[in-house]
Amino acid sequence: MARTIQIFDTTLRDGEQAPGCSMSLQEKIQVAQQLEKLNVDVIEAGFPAASPGDLASVREISKIVKSAAVAGLARALPKDIDAVWEAVRYSPSPRIHTFIATSPIHMEHKLKMQPDAVVEQAVSAVEYARKLCSDVEFSAEDASRSDPDFLCRIFSAVLAAGAKVINIPDTVGYAIPAEFGALVKYVIEHTAGIEKAIVSVHCHNDLGLAVANSLAAVEAGASQIECTINGIGERAGNAALEEIVMALATRHSIFNALTRIDTTQLYKSSRLVSAVTGAKVQINKAIVGENAFAHEAGIHQHGVLANRQTYEIMTPESVGIPKNSMVLGKHSGKHAFEARLHELGYSLRPAEIELVFAKFKELADRKKTVSDRDIEALVRGASAVIPEKFKLASFVVNSGTQITATATIRLAIQGNGTIEEVAAGDGPVDAAYKAIDSIVKRKLELADYRLSSVTSGEDAQGEAMVKVRCEGKTWNGIGVSTDVLEASIKAYLAAVNAMEWELASFQQGAEQ
Repeated sequence: MARTIQIFDTTLRDGEQAPGCSMSLQEKIQVAQQLEKLNVDVIEAGFPAASPGDLASVREISKIVKSAAVAGLARALPKDIDAVWEAVRYSPSPRIHTFIATSPIHMEHKLKMQPDAVVEQAVSAVEYARKLCSDVEFSAEDASRSDPDFLCRIFSAVLAAGAKVINIPDTVGYAIPAEFGALVKYVIEHTAGIEKAIVSVHCHNDLGLAVANSLAAVEAGASQIECTINGIGERAGNAALEEIVMALATRHSIFNALTRIDTTQLYKSSRLVSAVTGAKVQINKAIVGENAFAHEAGIHQHGVLANRQTYEIMTPESVGIPKNSMVLGKHSGKHAFEARLHELGYSLRPAEIELVFAKFKELADRKKTVSDRDIEALVRGASAVIPEKFKLASFVVNSGTQITATATIRLAIQGNGTIEEVAAGDGPVDAAYKAIDSIVKRKLELADYRLSSVTSGEDAQGEAMVKVRCEGKTWNGIGVSTDVLEASIKAYLAAVNAMEWELASFQQGAEQ
C-alpha cells in the first residue's frame, strides 16, 4: 500500500524571506487561499515574532484557512512561541513550529552554547509550546552538518516532551542525496519514540539538490516534505513543491508514495506566486516553465504527433496548463469569458469578473484575438480585491532626446474628486512616478521596476511590475496595457493602493 507524504508549504514564510519576494497582507491571503485549493497539508504562514505585521498576517490566514493546518515559526524562546500561538490559535488545526541549531559550528559561533544546554532549551521550548497547542513541530537547524548521534539524542528528548513532528533540515543546502538519505535513515533507526512521529525534511537548493535530497529522504522513510511554490526562498531557494509532487506521481512505482495535492492547481499556483512576488519563473523550469511542454525539434514534434508519450512523461493538463480550446475576441460574451476563466483555474467573485470582463472588452477592441496569457495578465492586473484609493483618470507624457521628460497625471481620489500634478524626470516613467508621488503625498522609493511583453506581436500587451518601498516595507504592483507607459503607471498605482489599503487596515486594527 502506498504511503501518504504530507506537503508542508512554507512559501509564505521561507519563500517570502527571499530578497525581493515580500508580499502584502492581501497577497498573502490570496496565496494561502490558493494553497488551500492545491490541498497542501500544512501552510507555514510566517514568523510572527519577526514583526507586528507578520503576526497580523499569520493571524488573518489562520482565520481564513479551514482545510489545512496553519503553522508559525518560533525560535526556542517563550516570547516567540507566545507570538505564534497568538497568531495561529484561530485555525481549526494550529501548529507551533519551533527550532534551535544543532550543528557544532552553529552552537559554538551563533548560539555560544554547549550541546547539553541546547538539548535543555529545545525540551523546555517544546514543553512550553505543548501547554498551548497539541501539534508541535521541532526542527534541528543545520541538521545535515550536525553529529547524527546528537540529532538522535535531541529528537528523542523533544519527542518525550510532546513534539509530534521532528524536522531534519538541510539548512545550507550542503548535503548530497545519498548522504542525506542515509542521515534520515539513521535518525529513524536510532531515535527513541520516533515510530509515532512524523519525520519531516526541509532542503535548500544551494547546490541545486533540494528536490533530489527531499526525494532521497522519502526513500529513507520521511513522511513530510517542506517546500515552496517555484522553489523560492533564502539564497538559492527551497525544494520546489511542484517538482516533488510530480516526481512522486510520475515515478510512483519507484517511491510507492503519493501526496494529497491536486496537481491540476500547480500551474495556477506557480503563476500566482510569480505575480505577487515579481519573481519570474525561468522558461525552462521543470513542470511549470513556459518551455516545460514545448517541442521545437522536428524529430520531437513528429514523435509527439504520433504518440505524446514519446517525449512527454506527463501531460500539460495534469499540472493544470490549459489548452486554448476557443478563440476569444471583441464579439465574445461574458458566458464564454467566464467559462475560459474557469478552464484557466480562476474562481473570481462576481465583482472581480465584472472588472476583468470590462478590461477584456477594452483589450479586445485593440487586439484581434485575446490569448490565455492576455487573460491571465488581466486577472493579475485587476485590483478588485484592493480598494482603489487612487485611480488613473488621464495622463500626458512628453519626452524626447532634445527635451526634458515631463508627465501630467490626473488621478481620481476615492471620495475626493480629482487632482492633477505635473512633474519632470529622467525619463517618461520617472516623470510619471514623481507626479503620482506629489498627489499621494508620501515619501516613496521605487525598489524595482520590470517591463515585459505578455505575448508576441505588435499588438501585444506590456506587463509592468513595480515594487514600492515606504518606511522600510515593500509593496508590489502589476499593470497591463498595450501602452507600456499606461501599464507602468497602473503598476505603480496598484502598489500605492496596496500600501494605502494595508496601512489603513493596520491602523483600524490598532484602534480596535
